[in-house]
Amino acid sequence: MTGILFAVILFTVIFPKQASAQQPFVSFQIFYDQLTPYGQWVDFRDYGYVWLPAAGADFFPYSSNGQWIMTEYGWTWLSYYDWGWAPFHYGRWDYDSYYGWFWVPDNIWGPAWVTWRRTRGYYGWAPISPGMNITMSYGMGYNNYNNHWIFVRERYFGRNNLYRYYASHNDYEVLIGNSTVINNTYIDNSRHTTYVSGPDKGDVQQTTGRRVSSYSIQENNVPGHSLTNGQYRIYRPEVVKNTDNAERTAPTTVTILEEVKQPSERTPAYRQEYLNTGGGTRWEQNQDVARRQNAVDQQNTLNRQNAESRQNALDEQNTVNRENAVKRQDAVDLQNTNNRKREQEQIVVNRQNTLNRQKAVDQQDDVNRQNTADQKEAVARQNSVNRQNAEDQQKAVNQQNAVNQRSTRNNEKSLNQQNVNNSNNERRVQPVNSVKNSKNIRSDESKKSRSLQEDN
Repeated sequence: MTGILFAVILFTVIFPKQASAQQPFVSFQIFYDQLTPYGQWVDFRDYGYVWLPAAGADFFPYSSNGQWIMTEYGWTWLSYYDWGWAPFHYGRWDYDSYYGWFWVPDNIWGPAWVTWRRTRGYYGWAPISPGMNITMSYGMGYNNYNNHWIFVRERYFGRNNLYRYYASHNDYEVLIGNSTVINNTYIDNSRHTTYVSGPDKGDVQQTTGRRVSSYSIQENNVPGHSLTNGQYRIYRPEVVKNTDNAERTAPTTVTILEEVKQPSERTPAYRQEYLNTGGGTRWEQNQDVARRQNAVDQQNTLNRQNAESRQNALDEQNTVNRENAVKRQDAVDLQNTNNRKREQEQIVVNRQNTLNRQKAVDQQDDVNRQNTADQKEAVARQNSVNRQNAEDQQKAVNQQNAVNQRSTRNNEKSLNQQNVNNSNNERRVQPVNSVKNSKNIRSDESKKSRSLQEDN
C-alpha cells in the first residue's frame, strides 16, 4: 500500500500536467524538460536542438548501462539510466569526434533504433544515424562506421552483464567485413511503424543454450520505465513534431557550442543550471521525491539483476552440466561405437581366418588327392612295367626253351643218324676197324657231350 501511495505522490507531484491532462499527444517539450537535468541541449549544425548526455567519456548508446530484453516487438533496449525511456526509443544517435555521442529527437517510438548484423560466433548492432531509415541501414555503406558498432559473443547475448563480453574494437573491421545483415522486422499496425526486431529468439536460445524470457510492453502514464513481474512499463506517448504551422517548442536552457566540454570533462552539474532557471523549491522537492523513487527503482533493478544473475549462473551451470552429460554420453557412445567396430572387425577377421583355414584344408585335400592319384598312377605304371617285364622274360625263357628243345632234337637226330652210320660202317668194316671204331665212338661221345654243354 505504501508503494502504491508513493507512486501516486510521484505521479502527481513531478508530472502534474501529464497526470491531470492525460493528453494523447505531446510535443518535443517533454524531451527538452525531462532530459535537461541529465545533460546539455545545444543548437547543432544540420540538426537543430540535440542533447549531449552527461554520462561520462565511455558512454556508448545501446551499450552502456543497459541490456537487451525480448518483447513482443523483438529485442528491446532496457536502459538502467533514469532518462533511458526517451533517447533509446525515440530519435537517433550520432557521433562527433569532439562532442562525443549526441541525441537527435524524433517523434516515432521503437524498441531500439539500431541495425543488426551477425558473423561467425558474434551478434553486432549499431545506432541508426539521423535521417536514415531501417532499409538504408542494411546497406553496405553503413559498414564504414566501425566506431558505431558493438559486437558480442553470441553465447553471451541477452545477459544483464553483457558489457563484459564485448569484442575488442581492434577486431571490428574483420567482424563487420565477414558479417551479414539480420533483417528481421516487426510491423506495429497500431502505430503504423516497422521496427527492426533483431536476432531470432529461437536462434538465440540455440546459440546460448538458455531459455529467453519474454516481457510484455505496458504503457506508463508518466515519463520513466521499469521492469517488474514480466512487464516492461515505459512512457511512450504519441509525440508531435515541431512544424512551421504549430507553436515551436525549445529547451529552457540551450548551451552555446563553444562552451560545451568534451565528454570526459562533462558532469551532471547541469541540474543546478536547470534549477537556476526558475525551478525553485518545487523542483527540489520533486527531485527529492524522484531520488527516493530512483533509489527504490535502483534497488528493484539490483534485486532483479541479482535474481537474473543467479538464474543466469544456474542456467550456465545447468548448461555446463548438460554439456558435460552430453560429452560423457558422447564419450560412452564413441566407446561403444569403437567397441562395436572392433567387434565387427574381429568378426570379419575371424570369418577371414575361418575362410583361410578352410581354403588351406581344401588346398591340402586337393594336394592329397592329387598325390594319391599320382601314387596310384605310378603304381599302375610300375605294375604294367613289371607285367611287361615278366611277359618279356617268360617269352625269352620260352624262346630259349624252344631253341634248346630244337637243339636237343637236332642233336638227337644227328646222334641217331651217326649211330646209324656208325652201325652200318661197323658192319662193313667191323673186323678191320674195331680198334678204330672204338676210338671213333669215344670221340663221338666226347663231341656229343661237348655239344650238349654248349647248348645248355
